[in-house]
Amino acid sequence: MSQALRARQRRSEDTPLKRKEGNAMSLLDIRKIVAQLEETLTENGRPVSPPSRKITMAAVIKNPYAGQYVEDLTPLYDLGAEVSKILAERGVALLGVKPDDIQNYGKGAIIGTMGEIEHSAALLHPRFGAPVRVAVGSGKDIIPGTKKVGAPGSSITMPLTNKNNIWDFDHMDSTEITIPDAPRPDEIVIAVCLGIGGRPLHRIGK
Repeated sequence: MSQALRARQRRSEDTPLKRKEGNAMSLLDIRKIVAQLEETLTENGRPVSPPSRKITMAAVIKNPYAGQYVEDLTPLYDLGAEVSKILAERGVALLGVKPDDIQNYGKGAIIGTMGEIEHSAALLHPRFGAPVRVAVGSGKDIIPGTKKVGAPGSSITMPLTNKNNIWDFDHMDSTEITIPDAPRPDEIVIAVCLGIGGRPLHRIGK
């Protein structure tokens, strides 16, 4: 990926939030938040010190456009930013570290079957990134992500890369989450993933 393309992608996901006119109501309707913490202490019989840690914070939210075609998806941009802020801040808090201690990040979404894949793009790309970067203290590189349409119990595997250098091989990792009762057809599972320490016993360099 070229430097110019990476810069354009990051600028796109960091589009500043526009001030809402009047008393516009938030579209955010959360049914549940699921936190999945993974801490690897040993690998292949060897201690991992300090432990490799990653957390996936997922929210199950109502899809405001389920079952209908909507041409203008810009309201989902603000919804993505609103939920990413909640998830990233809670993820840092549950890890019990300072924001700058977070080393890699990722994101993903599963759209329920009454929605469409473009809904996930509207949530994850235009304005999702800026609140995550604030929560983790920085973030010079893009936040990698995946998306899909699925039924309750669908799993999603999400990549993690170093927040300041996507080409840091030791921090190229992934995490997976499954929520048994989500997403329902009119819901979305949306997730932020944060990591410390990279892959356990990483040793291939940069």
